[in-house]
Amino acid sequence: MTEAQQLDHPRPHPARTILYMIVSFVFRLVQFVLIVVGIAVGVSTAVIWVGFPILLATTSFVRWSGDRERGWAARMLNVPLPPVQRRPYEEGQPLLRRWVTRLSDPTTWRDLAYLMAAFPLACVELGIALASIVLLPMAIWVTPWLGWLHGELALALLGPDRTKRLEQKAQRLQASRARGVDAAEAERRRIERDLHDGAQQRLVAVAMSLGRAKSKFDQDPQAVRDLIDEAHLDAKLAVSELRDLARGIYPAVLGDRGLDAALSAQAAKSPIPVDVSVDVDPRPPAAVETTAYFIVGETLTNIAKHSGATEAGVKVWRTDDHVVVEITDNGHGGAEVRPGGGLAGLADRAATIDGVITVVSPVGGPTVIRADLPCQW
Repeated sequence: MTEAQQLDHPRPHPARTILYMIVSFVFRLVQFVLIVVGIAVGVSTAVIWVGFPILLATTSFVRWSGDRERGWAARMLNVPLPPVQRRPYEEGQPLLRRWVTRLSDPTTWRDLAYLMAAFPLACVELGIALASIVLLPMAIWVTPWLGWLHGELALALLGPDRTKRLEQKAQRLQASRARGVDAAEAERRRIERDLHDGAQQRLVAVAMSLGRAKSKFDQDPQAVRDLIDEAHLDAKLAVSELRDLARGIYPAVLGDRGLDAALSAQAAKSPIPVDVSVDVDPRPPAAVETTAYFIVGETLTNIAKHSGATEAGVKVWRTDDHVVVEITDNGHGGAEVRPGGGLAGLADRAATIDGVITVVSPVGGPTVIRADLPCQW
């Protein structure tokens, strides 16, 4: 998954969700009992100093359990939960000072809140998971959504706090703007190269043919006619190349008729069957339409070249403030975002408007590439 998946995360696989709910119940029971007993015994015996080591050990257990929960939820529920940066303490500090430092760290309390809330949830989830083993409709529709909601809770309590999220967003925006500048510069050089190697050469050939025709106008009318025909052909080719170049910058059908017609035209040119569904009313901003158009075009090209798929689907819809583009194929899978690769280029293109790319492509397929493009930024 990409760095921008902080916005959202896909629903987890039903089988992984069921396994997560069943196995987690055992861990949550142990965690809940140890934490509650540790706090109760530590507080009740603090007056005779015995409770402080117990509370310190309980605090350490809470932090350790929180770190384990982050990795477990990230692996099983597709939740983007990076390791958190805890408030540091200096080596050599007295034990009591270390404990105070841990208690003053908001992450410790957020870990505790999650662990306390997770146990009653685990009791409910265990029953649903066991029922999902028997009831297939529940396993397909109910369990993944419950896993997604649990992931949202984990993201809210175990993920970075508001300050860290804002810092990460600022860093992400700065990086995306830098990539956008690089992409714009690369596009400028491509246009310059295409003009120099294509239309410019054609127009030079037109000028040379007309010049030669002018010099032979009185002596050889047949040669003049041939040269004019050659110039005419070169002029038509130059117009065609300029039209193709303009379409690569901003396709006319997209501006005139919107995403539905533009994506349908792209799908019609694909060598494999592509099912297109578009519902983006009201019409999104031009920058969003252009980004969605080129993401779909580049993805369909990659599918035709590399995936081995026999069919693909493009679904585009609009929420209140986002346009979501989802491209699927039944190929052999295994796609991932690599630096300098095609999917990284898609992510860079989406990042220019603060959009995000999510890639789910297990080996054997199917592959789902999703772009979340904000309509306001």
